[in-house]
Formats: sequence, C-alpha cells, structure tokens
Amino acid sequence: MTQNPIVPFGLRILVLCCIVILSSNVGAADEKPQPDERLQQLLKRFPAADKNKDGILTRVEAKEYREKLRGARENTIKPTYADVKYGDHSRNVLDFYQAKSDKPTPLVIYIHGGGFVGGSKRVSAGLVNLFHSAGISLAAIHYRFIDGKNVLLPEPQRDGARAVQFLRSKAKAWNIDPKRVACFGGSAGAGISMWIGFHDDLADPNSDDPVKRQSTRIQAIGTMGGQSTYDPIKIKALVGGRAWEHGSIFKAYGLETAEEALHPTPERQKRYDESSAIMHLTKDDPPLYMTYSEADGPLPENARPGQGIHHPNFGRDLVKTMNELKIENVFVYTPESKGRNTQREMLEFFQKQFAKVE
Repeated sequence: MTQNPIVPFGLRILVLCCIVILSSNVGAADEKPQPDERLQQLLKRFPAADKNKDGILTRVEAKEYREKLRGARENTIKPTYADVKYGDHSRNVLDFYQAKSDKPTPLVIYIHGGGFVGGSKRVSAGLVNLFHSAGISLAAIHYRFIDGKNVLLPEPQRDGARAVQFLRSKAKAWNIDPKRVACFGGSAGAGISMWIGFHDDLADPNSDDPVKRQSTRIQAIGTMGGQSTYDPIKIKALVGGRAWEHGSIFKAYGLETAEEALHPTPERQKRYDESSAIMHLTKDDPPLYMTYSEADGPLPENARPGQGIHHPNFGRDLVKTMNELKIENVFVYTPESKGRNTQREMLEFFQKQFAKVE
C-alpha cells in the first residue's frame, strides 16, 4: 500500500495554450468583450480565470491565467490554514487551501497513502491550482498510523471521518459548502476515502462535541489503487498469490502468524469486516471514480509477500457490487487508458456529483 504520487497539472497548461493559439492574432483586449463559445466552455472548467468576474472569459484573461498557472508550477503554495487540529492525537491535523469565491465552495479532501504506516498530507501546487481553478477548496489530512498494538484498523478510517466532520463544522468560517464534499486518495488513502463514503453516518446529534454532531456523509469518492477489503481471507481469494501477506495487513490487526490471519477469532473477523469499505456498501452510497495501474492477471508463483495489493481485481470487485446496487462508478485501468487524463476526469466526476446536489 505505497503512496500514489499526485499527477502534475499539465493538461490545464495545454488547454490554455490552445486558447493562446486561438488568440495569436489578438494584440489587446476587446473594448467590448464578446462571448466566445470555446472560451465560455473553458470558463466552466476554470472560473477563476474570469479576472473581472463579468461572466465572460476574454482572450487576455485566458493568457494571464495561463501565466499564473505556469508560475505556480515553480512555487509551493502555502495553505490558508496549516496544521489545524481536528482531533486529540498528534497526527490529527490538516491543511486547508481556500478557493477564492463570493459564495461557499465545494470541498475535496485529499487523504494520503502509505500502507497506514507512512505518508504525508503535502500536496503539489499543481493539485491546489487544479481544484482552485474549478472553484473548489482543498483540504489534506494526516491520520494516525497503525502500530500493531494500540492503533489498529479502523482507527485511521475513523480519523478520516472525524476530519470530514471538523471541516463541515468550519463551513461558515472557511466558506465551505457542507452539502458538496468529496474524498480521494491513493492506496491506504483510497481505502479511507471509500470507508468514509460507504459507512453509515457517524454523526451524533446529541453529542456535547459540536464536531461530532456533523455528518460524515460525502457526495463523491476518488481512488487510485484502492483496496475494497482489508480482510486477508478475501484478499487471498480475490487476488491470489501472497498479496494477503502484506506487512500492513498483519500490523493492521496485530497479527503474528498466517494461521491467525486466515483463521480469525469472531472478534477479529468483526474487525476485518468493520475495516473493509465494501462491507458497508449500500444502495444509498456515493458514486466512485477509481483508477488502477498495477500489473493485471494472475500473480506469479514466486510472488513476494504483499505483491498485488493494488491489483485491479479490487476495482472489479467494487464495480460488480456497485453495479448490482445501481451506484454510478467509473473504473479505469491506466495501462490501457490511451492517454486519458484521469486526474482531470476525477475532478470532472466530482463536479458532476456536486451539480446533482440541491
């Protein structure tokens, strides 16, 4: 469950370069800007490019915005609020990157991967600009790491849910639309994102803690190399080989031997089930956009422990169940994606789900 890198935002530069080509013969801004259908389509994707907020994207504005994005590639972006505590543990902190807007913005929460034992909430300037260009605020969280003793699964998932609640509690102060929230991440972060999305609402309306009164339900999920289950028995059946022997699976439940893993006590089996996102999946859960890039097909006879832990069969397992429940989902196997920009597609998938909210 290694951490998946965040893809650069080159497509935005390429798209805006097309605008520059269209405007190569224009030396200055039109005195009376006239809507251009192609520019207006791009404005829907990049509302921040409309500098004067008149609802019309001009060629000059497009050029200026392209240069702004180019500069962002060379600079890190400081969070609007950094290392904000959302819970009691030292790793219960998050960064928030606020999109500029006169009205509440949708929120996307990035949850890093790293096998539940490593990783960082640090995100690229490109990723921040990708969401900000669409008028979406971004948050990135840390969560507790498993240690095989005191912190086991699903505690990291519960931390993720707490972060959603905390961010909703900041809706007014941070200009967030609490009805439009999505989570995404790679590997362990994908598992946490799906767990949040599929789990029943953890809100406690009678709690003395105002954060706990907030809903944990979200409107969309995005994953890269996500595991539908963290049950070693099911992983063995689903993927084969020795994927189920991944070190994080053993540490996640305090396991010492294969015997313990494959013949769990009823209490441990209950923990397997509670920690696995697919066990919470019901017909009222949010849509999912998922990508997989690990080698497909049966694992080799000499597969090492943990090999195949990002296998596309996890995605196929989700597709099958979600299709049966009639939940919208997109499965992309990137080696066969023929140049598709899955990061852009995921953003547009989120926008599509946000648009459905009344």
